[in-house]
Amino acid sequence: MEDVLRQLVAYLRGMWLYRWWGLAAAWLVGAIAAGAIYMLPDRYESSARIFVDTQSVLKPLMSGLAVQPNVDQQITILSRTLISRPNIEKLIRMADLDLTVKTNKQREELIVELNKTLQIKGTGRDNLFTLSYEDTQPDRAKRVVQSLVSIFVESGLGDKRKDTDSARRFIEEQIKTYEQRLDEAENRLKDFRIKNMHLMGGGKDYLTQVGEVAAQLAAARLALREAENSRDALQRQLTGEEPVLLPENTVERKVSIPEIDGRVDALEKNLDGLLQRYTEAHPDVIGTRRIIEQLKEQKKVEVAARRNEGGGYGDVNSNPVYQQMKLALADAAANVASLRARVAEFEGRQVRLQESAKLLPQVEAELAQLNRDYEINKKNYETLVSRRESANMSVEMESSSGMAEFRLIDPPSVPLKPSAPNRILLMPLGGGAALLFGLAFTFILSQMRPTFLDGRDLREISGLPLLGTVSATADPVRKRRRQRLNLAFFGGVGGYVGAFGVLTVAIAMLKLS
Repeated sequence: MEDVLRQLVAYLRGMWLYRWWGLAAAWLVGAIAAGAIYMLPDRYESSARIFVDTQSVLKPLMSGLAVQPNVDQQITILSRTLISRPNIEKLIRMADLDLTVKTNKQREELIVELNKTLQIKGTGRDNLFTLSYEDTQPDRAKRVVQSLVSIFVESGLGDKRKDTDSARRFIEEQIKTYEQRLDEAENRLKDFRIKNMHLMGGGKDYLTQVGEVAAQLAAARLALREAENSRDALQRQLTGEEPVLLPENTVERKVSIPEIDGRVDALEKNLDGLLQRYTEAHPDVIGTRRIIEQLKEQKKVEVAARRNEGGGYGDVNSNPVYQQMKLALADAAANVASLRARVAEFEGRQVRLQESAKLLPQVEAELAQLNRDYEINKKNYETLVSRRESANMSVEMESSSGMAEFRLIDPPSVPLKPSAPNRILLMPLGGGAALLFGLAFTFILSQMRPTFLDGRDLREISGLPLLGTVSATADPVRKRRRQRLNLAFFGGVGGYVGAFGVLTVAIAMLKLS
Protein backbone atom coordinates (compact mmCIF):
# COMPACT_ATOMS: atom_id res chain seq x y z
CA MET A 1 0.00 0.00 0.00
CA GLU A 2 2.90 2.35 0.82
CA ASP A 3 4.44 1.71 -2.61
CA VAL A 4 1.16 2.50 -4.31
CA LEU A 5 0.82 5.78 -2.43
CA ARG A 6 4.39 6.67 -3.17
CA GLN A 7 3.89 5.93 -6.85
CA LEU A 8 0.73 8.01 -6.89
CA VAL A 9 2.54 10.93 -5.23
CA ALA A 10 5.30 10.59 -7.82
CA TYR A 11 2.73 10.82 -10.64
CA LEU A 12 1.15 13.92 -9.08
CA ARG A 13 4.49 15.62 -8.59
CA GLY A 14 5.44 14.88 -12.18
CA MET A 15 2.09 16.27 -13.40
CA TRP A 16 2.61 19.36 -11.24
CA LEU A 17 5.70 20.23 -13.21
CA TYR A 18 3.56 20.51 -16.38
CA ARG A 19 0.54 22.11 -14.76
CA TRP A 20 0.68 25.18 -16.99
CA TRP A 21 0.52 23.03 -20.08
CA GLY A 22 -2.50 21.23 -18.69
CA LEU A 23 -4.22 24.49 -17.76
CA ALA A 24 -3.65 25.86 -21.23
CA ALA A 25 -5.02 22.66 -22.81
CA ALA A 26 -8.09 22.82 -20.53
CA TRP A 27 -8.77 26.44 -21.49
CA LEU A 28 -8.36 25.65 -25.18
CA VAL A 29 -10.57 22.56 -25.19
CA GLY A 30 -13.08 24.23 -22.86
CA ALA A 31 -13.42 27.21 -25.20
CA ILE A 32 -13.96 24.90 -28.15
CA ALA A 33 -16.50 22.83 -26.20
CA ALA A 34 -18.38 25.93 -25.02
CA GLY A 35 -18.53 27.28 -28.55
CA ALA A 36 -19.73 23.93 -29.90
CA ILE A 37 -22.42 23.65 -27.23
CA TYR A 38 -23.59 27.15 -27.89
CA MET A 39 -23.70 26.57 -31.63
CA LEU A 40 -25.74 23.38 -31.38
CA PRO A 41 -29.02 23.85 -33.29
CA ASP A 42 -32.15 24.18 -31.23
CA ARG A 43 -34.60 21.27 -31.50
CA TYR A 44 -38.32 21.74 -30.92
CA GLU A 45 -40.52 18.96 -29.64
CA SER A 46 -44.17 18.67 -30.61
CA SER A 47 -46.40 16.12 -28.89
CA ALA A 48 -49.99 14.92 -28.79
CA ARG A 49 -51.93 12.72 -26.40
CA ILE A 50 -54.51 10.16 -27.57
CA PHE A 51 -56.95 8.23 -25.43
CA VAL A 52 -58.28 4.95 -26.82
CA ASP A 53 -61.66 4.12 -25.30
CA THR A 54 -62.21 0.35 -25.56
CA GLN A 55 -65.29 0.24 -23.35
CA SER A 56 -68.70 -0.11 -24.96
CA VAL A 57 -72.21 -0.61 -23.61
CA LEU A 58 -72.89 -3.30 -26.22
CA LYS A 59 -69.98 -5.49 -25.18
CA PRO A 60 -71.64 -6.98 -22.05
CA LEU A 61 -75.00 -7.11 -23.83
CA MET A 62 -73.61 -9.03 -26.83
CA SER A 63 -71.47 -11.36 -24.74
CA GLY A 64 -71.75 -14.88 -26.12
CA LEU A 65 -73.53 -13.74 -29.30
CA ALA A 66 -70.83 -11.81 -31.12
CA VAL A 67 -67.09 -12.27 -31.39
CA GLN A 68 -65.34 -9.79 -29.12
CA PRO A 69 -61.58 -9.54 -29.73
CA ASN A 70 -59.14 -8.31 -27.10
CA VAL A 71 -59.09 -4.69 -28.22
CA ASP A 72 -56.74 -3.61 -25.42
CA GLN A 73 -54.13 -6.08 -26.57
CA GLN A 74 -54.57 -5.03 -30.20
CA ILE A 75 -54.08 -1.38 -29.31
CA THR A 76 -50.96 -2.20 -27.29
CA ILE A 77 -49.45 -4.17 -30.17
CA LEU A 78 -50.38 -1.38 -32.57
CA SER A 79 -48.58 1.20 -30.46
CA ARG A 80 -45.44 -0.95 -30.42
CA THR A 81 -45.43 -1.68 -34.14
CA LEU A 82 -46.60 1.71 -35.40
CA ILE A 83 -43.09 3.04 -36.06
CA SER A 84 -42.28 0.75 -38.97
CA ARG A 85 -40.70 1.44 -42.34
CA PRO A 86 -44.00 1.45 -44.33
CA ASN A 87 -45.59 3.84 -41.83
CA ILE A 88 -42.50 6.09 -41.80
CA GLU A 89 -42.53 6.26 -45.60
CA LYS A 90 -46.22 7.13 -45.47
CA LEU A 91 -45.51 9.77 -42.82
CA ILE A 92 -42.80 11.34 -45.00
CA ARG A 93 -45.32 11.81 -47.79
CA MET A 94 -48.05 13.12 -45.49
CA ALA A 95 -45.78 15.65 -43.72
CA ASP A 96 -44.09 16.82 -46.97
CA LEU A 97 -40.69 15.78 -45.67
CA ASP A 98 -39.74 14.41 -49.07
CA LEU A 99 -39.62 17.89 -50.63
CA THR A 100 -36.02 18.35 -49.58
CA VAL A 101 -35.00 14.78 -50.38
CA LYS A 102 -33.24 14.44 -53.71
CA THR A 103 -31.38 11.11 -53.55
CA ASN A 104 -32.07 7.65 -52.20
CA LYS A 105 -29.27 8.08 -49.70
CA GLN A 106 -30.90 11.18 -48.24
CA ARG A 107 -34.19 9.33 -48.09
CA GLU A 108 -32.62 6.45 -46.17
CA GLU A 109 -30.93 8.87 -43.77
CA LEU A 110 -34.28 10.61 -43.19
CA ILE A 111 -35.98 7.27 -42.47
CA VAL A 112 -33.26 6.31 -39.99
CA GLU A 113 -33.51 9.70 -38.26
CA LEU A 114 -37.28 9.51 -37.98
CA ASN A 115 -37.04 5.98 -36.65
CA LYS A 116 -34.80 7.26 -33.85
CA THR A 117 -36.63 10.48 -33.01
CA LEU A 118 -40.27 9.38 -33.24
CA GLN A 119 -41.57 8.25 -29.85
CA ILE A 120 -44.76 6.63 -28.63
CA LYS A 121 -45.20 6.35 -24.90
CA GLY A 122 -48.12 4.63 -23.21
CA THR A 123 -49.32 4.50 -19.64
CA GLY A 124 -50.33 0.87 -19.91
CA ARG A 125 -53.78 0.05 -18.54
CA ASP A 126 -55.23 3.55 -19.09
CA ASN A 127 -54.81 3.33 -22.90
CA LEU A 128 -53.37 6.85 -22.94
CA PHE A 129 -50.61 7.32 -25.52
CA THR A 130 -48.24 10.25 -26.08
CA LEU A 131 -46.80 10.80 -29.56
CA SER A 132 -43.78 13.11 -29.80
CA TYR A 133 -41.16 14.24 -32.31
CA GLU A 134 -38.22 16.64 -32.23
CA ASP A 135 -37.07 18.76 -35.16
CA THR A 136 -35.11 21.90 -35.81
CA GLN A 137 -38.22 23.52 -37.30
CA PRO A 138 -41.28 23.91 -35.05
CA ASP A 139 -43.80 23.80 -37.91
CA ARG A 140 -42.33 20.64 -39.33
CA ALA A 141 -42.38 18.99 -35.90
CA LYS A 142 -46.10 19.74 -35.63
CA ARG A 143 -46.81 18.36 -39.11
CA VAL A 144 -44.97 15.15 -38.35
CA VAL A 145 -46.88 14.60 -35.09
CA GLN A 146 -50.19 15.40 -36.79
CA SER A 147 -49.43 12.88 -39.52
CA LEU A 148 -48.40 10.30 -36.93
CA VAL A 149 -51.70 10.77 -35.10
CA SER A 150 -53.62 10.19 -38.35
CA ILE A 151 -51.63 7.04 -39.11
CA PHE A 152 -52.21 5.77 -35.56
CA VAL A 153 -55.98 6.18 -35.81
CA GLU A 154 -56.23 4.85 -39.37
CA SER A 155 -54.07 1.84 -38.56
CA GLY A 156 -56.26 0.95 -35.60
CA LEU A 157 -59.50 1.13 -37.57
CA GLY A 158 -58.09 -0.25 -40.81
CA ASP A 159 -56.43 -3.26 -39.21
CA LYS A 160 -59.65 -4.20 -37.44
CA ARG A 161 -61.64 -4.01 -40.66
CA LYS A 162 -58.95 -5.94 -42.51
CA ASP A 163 -58.87 -8.67 -39.86
CA THR A 164 -62.66 -8.91 -39.87
CA ASP A 165 -62.86 -9.16 -43.66
CA SER A 166 -60.10 -11.77 -43.74
CA ALA A 167 -61.85 -13.82 -41.05
CA ARG A 168 -65.18 -13.65 -42.89
CA ARG A 169 -63.60 -14.70 -46.19
CA PHE A 170 -61.85 -17.60 -44.50
CA ILE A 171 -65.07 -18.75 -42.82
CA GLU A 172 -66.99 -18.52 -46.11
CA GLU A 173 -64.37 -20.65 -47.87
CA GLN A 174 -64.46 -23.22 -45.08
CA ILE A 175 -68.27 -23.32 -45.17
CA LYS A 176 -68.22 -24.06 -48.91
CA THR A 177 -65.64 -26.78 -48.36
CA TYR A 178 -67.66 -28.42 -45.61
CA GLU A 179 -70.86 -28.12 -47.63
CA GLN A 180 -69.20 -30.19 -50.33
CA ARG A 181 -67.89 -32.68 -47.77
CA LEU A 182 -71.33 -32.93 -46.16
CA ASP A 183 -72.98 -33.62 -49.53
CA GLU A 184 -70.42 -36.30 -50.30
CA ALA A 185 -70.91 -37.90 -46.87
CA GLU A 186 -74.70 -37.88 -47.31
CA ASN A 187 -74.40 -39.49 -50.75
CA ARG A 188 -72.06 -42.17 -49.45
CA LEU A 189 -74.42 -42.92 -46.57
CA LYS A 190 -77.43 -43.05 -48.91
CA ASP A 191 -75.68 -45.40 -51.36
CA PHE A 192 -74.56 -47.65 -48.53
CA ARG A 193 -78.09 -47.89 -47.11
CA ILE A 194 -79.52 -48.71 -50.53
CA LYS A 195 -76.83 -51.34 -51.18
CA ASN A 196 -77.32 -53.06 -47.80
CA MET A 197 -81.07 -52.53 -47.41
CA HIS A 198 -81.66 -56.29 -47.04
CA LEU A 199 -79.37 -56.36 -44.00
CA MET A 200 -80.63 -53.15 -42.48
CA GLY A 201 -84.30 -54.17 -42.77
CA GLY A 202 -85.72 -50.76 -43.49
CA GLY A 203 -84.65 -49.36 -40.19
CA LYS A 204 -84.81 -52.66 -38.23
CA ASP A 205 -81.64 -54.16 -36.85
CA TYR A 206 -80.50 -57.70 -37.59
CA LEU A 207 -81.67 -59.20 -34.29
CA THR A 208 -85.16 -57.81 -34.82
CA GLN A 209 -85.31 -59.34 -38.32
CA VAL A 210 -84.08 -62.72 -37.05
CA GLY A 211 -86.62 -62.64 -34.25
CA GLU A 212 -89.46 -61.79 -36.60
CA VAL A 213 -88.54 -64.52 -39.11
CA ALA A 214 -88.14 -67.08 -36.30
CA ALA A 215 -91.54 -66.14 -34.89
CA GLN A 216 -93.17 -66.37 -38.33
CA LEU A 217 -91.51 -69.73 -38.99
CA ALA A 218 -92.67 -71.09 -35.64
CA ALA A 219 -96.22 -69.90 -36.30
CA ALA A 220 -96.17 -71.45 -39.79
CA ARG A 221 -94.91 -74.78 -38.45
CA LEU A 222 -97.57 -74.78 -35.75
CA ALA A 223 -100.28 -74.07 -38.32
CA LEU A 224 -98.84 -76.87 -40.54
CA ARG A 225 -98.98 -79.36 -37.69
CA GLU A 226 -102.57 -78.35 -36.93
CA ALA A 227 -103.55 -78.72 -40.59
CA GLU A 228 -101.84 -82.13 -40.84
CA ASN A 229 -103.60 -83.32 -37.68
CA SER A 230 -106.95 -82.14 -39.08
CA ARG A 231 -106.29 -83.94 -42.39
CA ASP A 232 -105.28 -87.16 -40.65
CA ALA A 233 -108.42 -87.05 -38.50
CA LEU A 234 -110.61 -86.74 -41.61
CA GLN A 235 -108.78 -89.63 -43.24
CA ARG A 236 -109.37 -91.83 -40.17
CA GLN A 237 -113.05 -90.89 -40.20
CA LEU A 238 -113.34 -91.95 -43.85
CA THR A 239 -111.73 -95.37 -43.24
CA GLY A 240 -115.06 -97.22 -42.59
CA GLU A 241 -117.08 -95.68 -45.44
CA GLU A 242 -117.99 -97.47 -48.75
CA PRO A 243 -115.89 -96.56 -51.72
CA VAL A 244 -117.48 -94.72 -54.60
CA LEU A 245 -118.12 -96.95 -57.67
CA LEU A 246 -117.96 -95.35 -61.06
CA PRO A 247 -119.74 -96.66 -64.19
CA GLU A 248 -117.57 -98.58 -66.66
CA ASN A 249 -118.62 -96.58 -69.64
CA THR A 250 -117.77 -93.25 -68.06
CA VAL A 251 -115.14 -91.32 -69.96
CA GLU A 252 -111.98 -90.77 -67.95
CA ARG A 253 -112.05 -87.01 -68.30
CA LYS A 254 -115.63 -86.96 -66.92
CA VAL A 255 -114.98 -89.24 -63.98
CA SER A 256 -115.17 -87.45 -60.61
CA ILE A 257 -113.21 -88.45 -57.53
CA PRO A 258 -114.37 -86.00 -54.84
CA GLU A 259 -111.39 -86.17 -52.53
CA ILE A 260 -108.94 -85.48 -55.37
CA ASP A 261 -111.12 -83.08 -57.34
CA GLY A 262 -111.85 -81.03 -54.24
CA ARG A 263 -108.17 -80.73 -53.40
CA VAL A 264 -107.35 -79.73 -57.00
CA ASP A 265 -110.08 -77.09 -57.01
CA ALA A 266 -108.91 -75.67 -53.69
CA LEU A 267 -105.27 -75.61 -54.83
CA GLU A 268 -106.19 -73.91 -58.11
CA LYS A 269 -108.06 -71.22 -56.21
CA ASN A 270 -105.10 -70.80 -53.90
CA LEU A 271 -102.83 -70.65 -56.96
CA ASP A 272 -104.89 -67.81 -58.43
CA GLY A 273 -104.51 -65.88 -55.21
CA LEU A 274 -100.75 -66.50 -55.12
CA LEU A 275 -100.30 -65.37 -58.75
CA GLN A 276 -101.96 -62.08 -57.87
CA ARG A 277 -99.26 -61.43 -55.26
CA TYR A 278 -96.17 -63.27 -56.54
CA THR A 279 -94.50 -64.26 -59.78
CA GLU A 280 -94.14 -67.71 -61.34
CA ALA A 281 -90.72 -68.10 -59.67
CA HIS A 282 -92.09 -67.73 -56.15
CA PRO A 283 -91.65 -70.85 -53.98
CA ASP A 284 -95.35 -70.93 -52.99
CA VAL A 285 -96.44 -70.84 -56.65
CA ILE A 286 -93.99 -73.54 -57.68
CA GLY A 287 -95.00 -75.77 -54.73
CA THR A 288 -98.71 -75.37 -55.40
CA ARG A 289 -98.30 -76.22 -59.10
CA ARG A 290 -96.27 -79.27 -58.19
CA ILE A 291 -98.97 -80.52 -55.78
CA ILE A 292 -101.68 -79.97 -58.41
CA GLU A 293 -99.76 -82.07 -60.93
CA GLN A 294 -99.23 -84.77 -58.33
CA LEU A 295 -102.97 -84.84 -57.55
CA LYS A 296 -103.85 -85.13 -61.23
CA GLU A 297 -101.47 -88.04 -61.66
CA GLN A 298 -102.90 -89.59 -58.51
CA LYS A 299 -106.41 -89.24 -60.01
CA LYS A 300 -105.34 -91.02 -63.18
CA VAL A 301 -103.86 -93.87 -61.17
CA GLU A 302 -106.99 -94.12 -59.02
CA VAL A 303 -109.30 -94.25 -62.05
CA ALA A 304 -107.14 -96.91 -63.67
CA ALA A 305 -107.08 -98.97 -60.49
CA ARG A 306 -110.83 -98.91 -60.14
CA ARG A 307 -111.28 -99.97 -63.74
CA ASN A 308 -108.92 -102.88 -63.24
CA GLU A 309 -110.90 -104.04 -60.22
CA GLY A 310 -113.93 -104.41 -62.50
CA GLY A 311 -116.25 -102.98 -59.98
CA GLY A 312 -119.36 -101.18 -60.99
CA TYR A 313 -119.67 -97.48 -60.63
CA GLY A 314 -122.49 -96.42 -58.41
CA ASP A 315 -123.99 -93.03 -57.93
CA VAL A 316 -121.57 -90.64 -56.17
CA ASN A 317 -124.42 -88.63 -54.74
CA SER A 318 -125.96 -91.59 -52.99
CA ASN A 319 -124.04 -90.80 -49.71
CA PRO A 320 -124.02 -86.99 -48.93
CA VAL A 321 -122.07 -87.33 -45.69
CA TYR A 322 -119.35 -89.25 -47.43
CA GLN A 323 -119.10 -86.60 -50.16
CA GLN A 324 -118.89 -83.75 -47.61
CA MET A 325 -116.16 -85.51 -45.70
CA LYS A 326 -114.27 -86.04 -48.96
CA LEU A 327 -114.54 -82.33 -49.74
CA ALA A 328 -113.36 -81.45 -46.23
CA LEU A 329 -110.44 -83.79 -46.63
CA ALA A 330 -109.49 -82.15 -49.94
CA ASP A 331 -109.59 -78.69 -48.36
CA ALA A 332 -107.44 -79.91 -45.49
CA ALA A 333 -104.89 -81.41 -47.89
CA ALA A 334 -104.76 -78.16 -49.88
CA ASN A 335 -104.29 -76.19 -46.69
CA VAL A 336 -101.43 -78.52 -45.66
CA ALA A 337 -99.74 -77.99 -49.01
CA SER A 338 -100.04 -74.22 -48.72
CA LEU A 339 -98.67 -74.23 -45.19
CA ARG A 340 -95.77 -76.42 -46.26
CA ALA A 341 -94.89 -73.88 -48.95
CA ARG A 342 -95.08 -71.08 -46.36
CA VAL A 343 -92.84 -73.03 -43.95
CA ALA A 344 -90.31 -73.57 -46.77
CA GLU A 345 -90.30 -69.85 -47.57
CA PHE A 346 -89.67 -68.84 -43.94
CA GLU A 347 -86.96 -71.48 -43.62
CA GLY A 348 -85.28 -70.02 -46.72
CA ARG A 349 -85.44 -66.53 -45.22
CA GLN A 350 -83.92 -67.82 -42.02
CA VAL A 351 -81.07 -69.48 -43.92
CA ARG A 352 -80.40 -66.26 -45.86
CA LEU A 353 -80.31 -64.26 -42.63
CA GLN A 354 -77.88 -66.75 -41.11
CA GLU A 355 -75.64 -66.42 -44.16
CA SER A 356 -75.85 -62.63 -43.93
CA ALA A 357 -74.73 -62.78 -40.31
CA LYS A 358 -71.13 -63.19 -41.53
CA LEU A 359 -71.31 -59.84 -43.34
CA LEU A 360 -73.22 -58.03 -40.60
CA PRO A 361 -70.20 -56.95 -38.44
CA GLN A 362 -68.44 -55.48 -41.46
CA VAL A 363 -71.61 -53.70 -42.58
CA GLU A 364 -72.18 -52.30 -39.10
CA ALA A 365 -68.54 -51.12 -38.89
CA GLU A 366 -68.77 -49.37 -42.27
CA LEU A 367 -72.10 -47.82 -41.31
CA ALA A 368 -70.66 -46.57 -38.00
CA GLN A 369 -67.69 -45.02 -39.82
CA LEU A 370 -69.94 -43.35 -42.38
CA ASN A 371 -72.18 -42.00 -39.63
CA ARG A 372 -69.14 -40.75 -37.70
CA ASP A 373 -67.74 -38.94 -40.73
CA TYR A 374 -71.14 -37.46 -41.46
CA GLU A 375 -71.62 -36.26 -37.88
CA ILE A 376 -68.14 -34.70 -37.79
CA ASN A 377 -68.71 -32.84 -41.05
CA LYS A 378 -72.17 -31.78 -39.91
CA LYS A 379 -70.87 -30.53 -36.55
CA ASN A 380 -68.04 -28.56 -38.19
CA TYR A 381 -70.43 -27.11 -40.75
CA GLU A 382 -72.92 -25.98 -38.09
CA THR A 383 -70.07 -24.51 -36.01
CA LEU A 384 -68.76 -22.54 -38.99
CA VAL A 385 -72.22 -21.24 -39.81
CA SER A 386 -72.62 -20.13 -36.19
CA ARG A 387 -69.22 -18.43 -36.29
CA ARG A 388 -70.15 -16.67 -39.51
CA GLU A 389 -73.30 -15.29 -37.92
CA SER A 390 -71.28 -14.17 -34.91
CA ALA A 391 -68.78 -12.45 -37.21
CA ASN A 392 -71.57 -10.69 -39.10
CA MET A 393 -73.09 -9.57 -35.84
CA SER A 394 -69.69 -8.31 -34.68
CA VAL A 395 -69.29 -6.28 -37.86
CA GLU A 396 -72.71 -4.74 -37.39
CA MET A 397 -71.92 -3.97 -33.78
CA GLU A 398 -68.61 -2.33 -34.71
CA SER A 399 -70.21 -0.28 -37.45
CA SER A 400 -73.00 0.90 -35.16
CA SER A 401 -71.10 1.64 -31.97
CA GLY A 402 -67.41 0.98 -32.62
CA MET A 403 -65.31 -1.35 -30.55
CA ALA A 404 -62.69 1.36 -29.85
CA GLU A 405 -62.89 5.14 -30.01
CA PHE A 406 -59.79 7.32 -30.51
CA ARG A 407 -60.00 10.62 -28.66
CA LEU A 408 -57.39 13.33 -29.20
CA ILE A 409 -56.84 14.75 -25.71
CA ASP A 410 -54.00 17.19 -26.53
CA PRO A 411 -53.66 18.03 -30.22
CA PRO A 412 -50.17 18.78 -31.57
CA SER A 413 -49.13 22.43 -31.47
CA VAL A 414 -46.21 24.54 -32.67
CA PRO A 415 -43.60 24.59 -29.85
CA LEU A 416 -42.39 28.08 -28.90
CA LYS A 417 -39.31 27.10 -26.89
CA PRO A 418 -36.70 24.53 -27.83
CA SER A 419 -36.65 21.31 -25.92
CA ALA A 420 -33.08 20.40 -26.83
CA PRO A 421 -30.17 20.66 -26.45
CA ASN A 422 -30.03 21.12 -22.69
CA ARG A 423 -27.20 23.66 -22.63
CA ILE A 424 -27.56 24.21 -18.88
CA LEU A 425 -26.48 20.60 -18.38
CA LEU A 426 -24.12 20.33 -21.33
CA MET A 427 -22.05 23.44 -20.42
CA PRO A 428 -20.73 22.19 -17.03
CA LEU A 429 -20.29 18.71 -18.51
CA GLY A 430 -18.23 20.19 -21.33
CA GLY A 431 -16.15 22.21 -18.85
CA GLY A 432 -15.52 19.14 -16.72
CA ALA A 433 -14.56 17.10 -19.78
CA ALA A 434 -12.08 19.83 -20.85
CA LEU A 435 -10.57 19.93 -17.35
CA LEU A 436 -10.14 16.13 -17.42
CA PHE A 437 -8.47 16.51 -20.80
CA GLY A 438 -5.99 18.99 -19.26
CA LEU A 439 -5.16 16.53 -16.47
CA ALA A 440 -4.66 13.72 -18.98
CA PHE A 441 -2.43 16.02 -21.06
CA THR A 442 -0.17 16.81 -18.04
CA PHE A 443 0.05 13.10 -17.20
CA ILE A 444 1.09 12.24 -20.76
CA LEU A 445 3.78 14.99 -20.71
CA SER A 446 5.10 13.79 -17.37
CA GLN A 447 5.43 10.27 -18.76
CA MET A 448 7.05 11.44 -22.00
CA ARG A 449 9.60 13.60 -20.13
CA PRO A 450 10.10 11.88 -16.77
CA THR A 451 11.96 13.66 -13.92
CA PHE A 452 13.65 12.18 -10.86
CA LEU A 453 12.21 13.95 -7.86
CA ASP A 454 14.36 12.25 -5.16
CA GLY A 455 17.47 10.09 -4.85
CA ARG A 456 15.50 6.91 -4.15
CA ASP A 457 13.86 6.94 -7.58
CA LEU A 458 17.23 7.55 -9.25
CA ARG A 459 18.86 4.65 -7.38
CA GLU A 460 15.99 2.22 -8.17
CA ILE A 461 15.86 3.05 -11.85
CA SER A 462 19.66 3.29 -12.56
CA GLY A 463 20.67 0.41 -10.29
CA LEU A 464 23.82 2.33 -9.28
CA PRO A 465 24.85 3.21 -5.77
CA LEU A 466 23.88 6.75 -4.80
CA LEU A 467 26.56 8.56 -2.75
CA GLY A 468 24.45 11.61 -1.87
CA THR A 469 22.14 14.41 -3.04
CA VAL A 470 22.62 18.15 -3.34
CA SER A 471 19.75 20.27 -2.04
CA ALA A 472 19.03 23.88 -2.83
CA THR A 473 19.25 26.40 -0.08
CA ALA A 474 16.18 28.38 0.89
CA ASP A 475 15.91 31.59 -1.08
CA PRO A 476 13.17 34.11 -0.13
CA VAL A 477 13.08 35.57 -3.61
CA ARG A 478 12.56 32.17 -5.23
CA LYS A 479 9.98 31.26 -2.61
CA ARG A 480 7.95 34.40 -3.27
CA ARG A 481 8.21 33.76 -7.00
CA ARG A 482 6.93 30.19 -6.51
CA GLN A 483 4.02 31.46 -4.44
CA ARG A 484 3.08 33.98 -7.11
CA LEU A 485 3.14 31.27 -9.75
CA ASN A 486 0.96 29.00 -7.61
CA LEU A 487 -1.51 31.81 -7.04
CA ALA A 488 -1.57 32.51 -10.74
CA PHE A 489 -2.18 28.82 -11.49
CA PHE A 490 -5.03 28.48 -9.04
CA GLY A 491 -6.41 31.78 -10.31
CA GLY A 492 -6.38 30.32 -13.81
CA VAL A 493 -8.21 27.24 -12.59
CA GLY A 494 -10.71 29.39 -10.68
CA GLY A 495 -11.20 31.61 -13.67
CA TYR A 496 -11.81 28.52 -15.82
CA VAL A 497 -14.48 27.23 -13.43
CA GLY A 498 -15.98 30.68 -13.03
CA ALA A 499 -16.16 31.18 -16.78
CA PHE A 500 -18.17 28.01 -17.26
CA GLY A 501 -20.34 28.91 -14.28
CA VAL A 502 -21.08 32.33 -15.79
CA LEU A 503 -21.88 30.75 -19.15
CA THR A 504 -24.25 28.27 -17.51
CA VAL A 505 -26.06 31.03 -15.58
CA ALA A 506 -26.31 33.18 -18.69
CA ILE A 507 -27.81 30.32 -20.69
CA ALA A 508 -30.30 29.64 -17.91
CA MET A 509 -31.38 33.28 -17.83
CA LEU A 510 -31.77 33.33 -21.61
CA LYS A 511 -33.93 30.21 -21.46
CA LEU A 512 -36.16 31.68 -18.75
CA SER A 513 -36.59 34.87 -20.67
